[in-house]
Amino acid sequence: MSFEEFMSAGAVPPDVSPALAALWQDAHGDWTRAHTLAQEDEGAAGSWVHAYLHRKEGDLANARYWYAKAGRTPPAKSVTLDAEREAITRALL
Repeated sequence: MSFEEFMSAGAVPPDVSPALAALWQDAHGDWTRAHTLAQEDEGAAGSWVHAYLHRKEGDLANARYWYAKAGRTPPAKSVTLDAEREAITRALL
C-alpha cells in the first residue's frame, strides 16, 4: 500500500500495526486515539510514533524520552510535524 493510499483511506486500513493505525488517526484529527494506539505498540515503531505525538503535543521532554526508547534522534526544529508524520508512515509502510 502506498503512502497516498494509506492516508486517503476512509478508515484505518485493516491489518496494519497499532503504530500505523496511530499515524492514520492522528492525520485524521484524533490525537487521543492515536496516542492510545501508540501505547499499545510496545516496540520501536510504537515508541517512535509515541515520540512524534508528544512532540506534536508540545511535551518535548516526554518526546525526547520516547525518541531515545525508539533508538531515534529527534528531528531538527525545522522539520514540520506533517513532514515527520509522513516520514514515519513511509518508513513503517
